[in-house]
Order: sequence, then C-alpha cells, then structure tokens
Amino acid sequence: MKQLIIDRFEGKYAICEDKDQKYYAIEAQELPQGAKAGCVLQITDEGELVLDEEETQRRRQRILDKQRKAFGG
Repeated sequence: MKQLIIDRFEGKYAICEDKDQKYYAIEAQELPQGAKAGCVLQITDEGELVLDEEETQRRRQRILDKQRKAFGG
C-alpha cells in the first residue's frame, strides 16, 4: 500500500506528500471523514483512501518529542 501525508489544504484540495517527496492534489471530498493536515493516509490496492490513525499518532508523538528536545520542556 502507498502512504500519503496530508501536508495542507488549498481551496477544495488536500495537498498530500509521499515518501519520495512527490505532491498530489486530492479533492477534500474524497478524503476519509476526519482527515486533516498531518494525517497519514493509506491507499489500498483497490484505490481507496483509508485514514491510518496509528501511524498518524506515532508521527505526531515523534514531532512533539523533537520539539521538546529542541526547545526544552
């Protein structure tokens, strides 16, 4: 399965990035419910977008840990 990360929203599009730093514009209405910037999406073999909540939480925790190291706390 391919993995995308929602980088930001521009108008009606979600700008998503893959592991190779390639960007894709996906219409926001095509995203799973609850998807927002920073969320990790999996593209199934059938082409369905699925929110990967576990990986999203892992990424958010890593970012928080890096911020705490960099800025103290």
